[in-house]
Amino acid sequence: MFHRFFIVLATCVLALTLALPPLANAQKLNQQLASGSVLEVIKRRGTMKIGMSTFVPWAMRDKNGELIGYEIDVAKKLAEDMGVKAEFIPTAWDGIIPALLAGKFDVIIAGMSITPERNLTVNFSLPYAHSGIQMVANKELADGFSALEDFNKPEIVLAVRRGATPATAARRIMPKATLRQFDEDALALQEVLNGKAHAFVTSTPTPAFEALKHPDKLFLPMAEPFVQGAEGFALRKGDPDALNFFNNWIILRQQDGWLKERHDYWFKSRDWAGQVME
Repeated sequence: MFHRFFIVLATCVLALTLALPPLANAQKLNQQLASGSVLEVIKRRGTMKIGMSTFVPWAMRDKNGELIGYEIDVAKKLAEDMGVKAEFIPTAWDGIIPALLAGKFDVIIAGMSITPERNLTVNFSLPYAHSGIQMVANKELADGFSALEDFNKPEIVLAVRRGATPATAARRIMPKATLRQFDEDALALQEVLNGKAHAFVTSTPTPAFEALKHPDKLFLPMAEPFVQGAEGFALRKGDPDALNFFNNWIILRQQDGWLKERHDYWFKSRDWAGQVME
């Protein structure tokens, strides 16, 4: 009886002894992951470096040259809640993900739509904003156009921002049209205003705002967006702690209404229009 008891006891002790190294290794690995998180880098530095690109009303320059917009408010509030300063690093849109991967900044907060293709390269937070893709058209060139089929023709020229989600959507949905790509939204819009392109395809609410600003030249051929989107923070892979923090921050700021209040101000009003150059 006692002999059997000691055999069982020895077996349990041996099993626990064998289990301890993996448990210890797992704990050590978790500590290494935590210490290597970009969150720790940000806290040590005292500054969060944010990759962004100007895109009305997400981020733009006011009359004094200062950055304003929804993204700017979001990034500043995020940094404030972390107890650090926000440092913005303007970057060309088609190079913004490579710049993140190269470590030029800590996170992208730039109205970036979550897509499977991008998600293969970077991790995305939960959506902190929802937008759509719409177009604003030249009244003379697109007279009578009211459906996507009207724009899906070889003779139609669509102005888009290079590398942005609206450009991909326009190519997919209107494959017969000619896409003319620009590095900035302002250049793409100017192409339509000058009568050199039939329409400018971009994210909401820009089409509606531009149609209101130029009622003699522009109109909305379709009242509603033809693609719905969701935007998230983008960060480098292999950082579960940062992803957890960003996700929880978004959840909390959605629950307390802060994100909605800022989104409504920038996307559903024009109260900010006087701050920027027309």
